[in-house]
Amino acid sequence: MSDEINPAPENGDEGNESIESGTAVGGFDVDLPIEKELAESYLTYAMSTIVDRALPDVRDGLKPSQRRILVAMNDLNLTPGRKHSKCAGIVGETMKKYHPHGDGAIYPTLVNLAQEWKTRCLLIDKQGNFGSIDPDPPAAMRYTEARLHRHAVELLEDLKLDTVDWQPNFDEQYNEPKVLPAKFPNLLVNGSTGIAVGMASSMLPHNLGEVCDGIIAFIDNPEITLAELMQIIPGPDFPTGGIICGRAGIGQAYATGRGRVTVRAKIHHEEKKNRDYLVVTEIPYQVSKNNGIVDKIVQLRKNDKLTDIANIVDESSNRGGMRVVIDLKRGADPTTVENQLYQMTPLQSTSSIINIALVKGQPQTLGLKELIRLHVEHRIEVIRRRTAYRLRQAQQEAHRIEGLIYAVCDIDEVIKLIRSSRTRDEAIQKLMVRGFRIPTDHPAAPTIPQRFLNQSAENDVILTKVQAEAIGRLQLIQLVGLEIETLVNNYTKLLEQIEDYEDILGSHTRVLSMIKDDVTELKAKYADPRRTEIQEGEVGALDLAALTPVEQVVVTITHAGYVKRLPVEEYKQQGRGGKGVIGAKSKDDDFSEQVFVASTHDDLLCFTNTGRVFKIKVFEIPEAPRTTRGRAIINMLNLQEGERIREFMPIADFEKSEDYLLFATKNGRVKRTALKEYRNVHSGGLIAVNLRDDDALVGVRHTSGEDHILLGTKNGMSIRFNENDARVMGRNASGVKGIDLGNGDEVVGLICIPKGTEGELLTVTEKGYGKRTDTLEYLVQAADGVKAQSRGGKGRRDIVVNERNGQVAGLLWVTEEDGLMLITKNGMIVRISADTIRKTARNTQGVRVINVNSDDELTAIARIADEDEEEIPGNIE
Repeated sequence: MSDEINPAPENGDEGNESIESGTAVGGFDVDLPIEKELAESYLTYAMSTIVDRALPDVRDGLKPSQRRILVAMNDLNLTPGRKHSKCAGIVGETMKKYHPHGDGAIYPTLVNLAQEWKTRCLLIDKQGNFGSIDPDPPAAMRYTEARLHRHAVELLEDLKLDTVDWQPNFDEQYNEPKVLPAKFPNLLVNGSTGIAVGMASSMLPHNLGEVCDGIIAFIDNPEITLAELMQIIPGPDFPTGGIICGRAGIGQAYATGRGRVTVRAKIHHEEKKNRDYLVVTEIPYQVSKNNGIVDKIVQLRKNDKLTDIANIVDESSNRGGMRVVIDLKRGADPTTVENQLYQMTPLQSTSSIINIALVKGQPQTLGLKELIRLHVEHRIEVIRRRTAYRLRQAQQEAHRIEGLIYAVCDIDEVIKLIRSSRTRDEAIQKLMVRGFRIPTDHPAAPTIPQRFLNQSAENDVILTKVQAEAIGRLQLIQLVGLEIETLVNNYTKLLEQIEDYEDILGSHTRVLSMIKDDVTELKAKYADPRRTEIQEGEVGALDLAALTPVEQVVVTITHAGYVKRLPVEEYKQQGRGGKGVIGAKSKDDDFSEQVFVASTHDDLLCFTNTGRVFKIKVFEIPEAPRTTRGRAIINMLNLQEGERIREFMPIADFEKSEDYLLFATKNGRVKRTALKEYRNVHSGGLIAVNLRDDDALVGVRHTSGEDHILLGTKNGMSIRFNENDARVMGRNASGVKGIDLGNGDEVVGLICIPKGTEGELLTVTEKGYGKRTDTLEYLVQAADGVKAQSRGGKGRRDIVVNERNGQVAGLLWVTEEDGLMLITKNGMIVRISADTIRKTARNTQGVRVINVNSDDELTAIARIADEDEEEIPGNIE
């Protein structure tokens, strides 16, 4: 193109902003838009990169640089039986004849084909320092030596038998094959990687024996399904071993040509002298040992992210194989540390599968079945071309021997004719002109095939130039030992070969049978056991449960909805008894309302006023100092506007068949559901109870199946009934009537009274009055003694609701030792002890509990979980 740029648009093309360039064509300057020129030139460059550099051919699985190295070594006759040769000479031969891109591109390619941790079945047999998985770099090519591996010989077999097309090299002095015959299924076994323009290939290696069986199965049944094929070839088989987690990615890749697999290192646990060790013996494919794994573990240990690791020692050796020993600190859980290593280091990595290869010069994404089919089709073509070549050679040799048979049977005349000629060409012409025949009475007639015998001179055979030249090349000494029987025997064998070759070319079944024989031979000679293990079950991006050790912790929940956890050792160190030992210090506007001991792997159910339930793991609750409130639970859940938590419930085991959850709503409905119905709660929450319009959840209780339920209403009514009066319903049910409410009344409290246990019911009203009453008083008198009421009735009077008391603000099941917090609408919080509230009978007005201002009212009452307690709920020993 010209270096000049047109100064301005012409012919009224002012609106065209493209830059045009002048190109000389046939003596004329042609203006072309630069966009078009760039697009065409870049497309040419991209296709050159895709076809001639980066992507493997589907037939032999090689990129041009790899193929040229193997062909150059074949030219040098560096077969497995020969001595190793300097790699510098191999690189020079490759560069000289086929690949003029410099030794910096050729030698690393040669090295990769010889490294057993990169190539599943080696193509080059190395000698010297070719690097290591550590990774150490290889020595310079002037120090290393190599020769073809047996697998490469199988790739090159029959190359000279016109089995593939050839093309001129870069300077047209030599010819190079476009593809290798590839008896060895290299692409499926060794895979390939390459980055082209706009696409990349990442084909993973497989086990040779499995691939051979898969090819045979496909030949036997071309309609074989992918599922059936995966029974034979279950997945990739990496040279470095490891563990593939799950089969979903494999199935997707085999079906579509694209997928992802998660590969883990093989780690086992050893114990020596009361110390625990993790030993790494296999690592994921294409991950370096030192730079990728050991250095990463050391870095994480320095950054206090792997706190349970004391030391790491690399005990690997050429004789003993890989062995990276990780020394754990005393008390560390080996399983937890192992999962931490998988999540934080390259001991677990993801390998992408992108099966892009060149098919007839065009890149295509291929599934497993297509890869096998294309390999079989290539082998069919190779065998047919090889057979056709051998047929031609046999026919030519048979034709030559025919002429020799005629000549030997009349050798005296042939010699006389040659002696009478002055030049070689004259002798050849005389041989071609003279007719030959062998009469039936010739002495050698019994040993000669019938087709050569002829009594009539009219049927004399005229020799061709090829036959005449073959006779001319005979030496006199050869005539002494030349026997007609030998020629006839050779001719007969050639005829048998010709017949066999023609049968092969005419029988597709025989060709497929030959492919099966080749594959069976390859399996018998080279197959080895699978190295990579495939485990069921997929691996998520981050398994926090596996990273968290199982231990007992104390969970604190405040009235305002703040949560935290601490190891139980924190409380043991503080000692028992005394105010403020358990939970956070009281704030002016908040206090600890619930404290319990749980395992880090237990679940915490969070029920909201809208009837939804959320589930979080205890280990997801942040660990915080004892004197702080922790983190707001609303920041950990996907709550809607106006939604707030009503109940927190720790659950260790959802599968207890006798356990239930009982729900009570503002409108007096109750619902009982089996606990196990709530074991699968996703992050977005789940409907725990189906609320009707203008209803809200008041409370939830964990029941045993034989407990009593007590509901209290805003107008001072109460009802106590057996939980079995509420039949078990599904999770989405709305429930049944628990109490018959009067006009304007609603439920404000839910109490669960365990079987065989009685206590005291504390009821407080809006104007600050309250009372304690034995729960026995809420039973009714019957002929056979006292019993619970029936569900759905109006209930009995709990506390008098009048102008002095106001309506009921809340109720609790308490003991005399409980500490209480009373909260008013205007934010006043009063802390009292339960034993300061007088105990009275049911259906009384109660006594003053706190003084409430005329413009204020009591809104809630809660138990203080850390008020002078000496025991934490749960076992911390």
